[in-house]
Amino acid sequence: MTFGAESDEAESHAMLDAFAAAGGTLIDAADVYSAGLSEQIIGRWLAANPETAERMVVATKGRFPMGADANDLGTSRRHLRRALDDSRRRLGLDHIDLYQLHAWDPITPLDETLRFLDDAIRSGAISYWGVSNFTGWQLTKAVHRAAAMGMPAPVTLQPQYNLLAREIEFEIVPAALDASVGLLPWGPLGGGWLTGKYRRGEAPTGATRLGEDPSRGMEAVDRRGTDERTWRVLDALHEVAAAHEVPPARVALAWLQSRPGMTSVILGARTVAQLEDNLAAGEIELTAEQLADLDAASAPVVPDYPYGELGVDQRSRAL
Repeated sequence: MTFGAESDEAESHAMLDAFAAAGGTLIDAADVYSAGLSEQIIGRWLAANPETAERMVVATKGRFPMGADANDLGTSRRHLRRALDDSRRRLGLDHIDLYQLHAWDPITPLDETLRFLDDAIRSGAISYWGVSNFTGWQLTKAVHRAAAMGMPAPVTLQPQYNLLAREIEFEIVPAALDASVGLLPWGPLGGGWLTGKYRRGEAPTGATRLGEDPSRGMEAVDRRGTDERTWRVLDALHEVAAAHEVPPARVALAWLQSRPGMTSVILGARTVAQLEDNLAAGEIELTAEQLADLDAASAPVVPDYPYGELGVDQRSRAL
């Protein structure tokens, strides 16, 4: 998502070089990232590195607007056919390894979307399909409709997931585990909050996402910075990071890797230095005590029912 927006082409290609050198194999994009420029940047890198490109799993997404027309968005057969063809052209690929629905479409009948994906698999345009930003019931419905139609099931789900956003553990993670769908969490550093660069009572400044745009999306200062839980999580994160003598971001990523159902973690680095620091998280092994401390500090606040202690107790049964 940073390619063509927060990182120019030279820096983007340098990150891809570093990622490949580290053994990375999954490149995730979307047509709306930089209005198609991200896919073009990736496509030119793939073309310039054919041997390395052979071992890369290339994923992209379609669903959001790529034009002003009423039909330039959604998961209809009409829009997805054009979106997929355009993504393949920008990436310079005959087929996409993993094609993902970027979000649920409440207007288009799900069967129409699934028939398009089945046709795309049968024609060789894509190898697998997945979803992003689906809720638990939406994922479950897609899995069961695919089974009823005799077509391949989704293989992945991309949700927001990090120490500050754990609500997917209520329904989405169990639904994914039940259906054997792999999780590819985005936003693993909470839009920069889990890097340790923000301080209580200090407005973000400089060349950071919140320094440049304090009201940016879900990680806006007025949203997360005013929540006492944010600072409780950061205190615990800094404590564990100090014990390992590493930056907080590495610990946040290591914690996420330890969660059930993780297939990979989507990194959104802006520079090679950031990417290399993120990749180093794979070398960290958190102790059971440290994981427990991070779990406790980041536990979502829930009412008694249906996700709190009393609701969980109702669904429990002794062996």
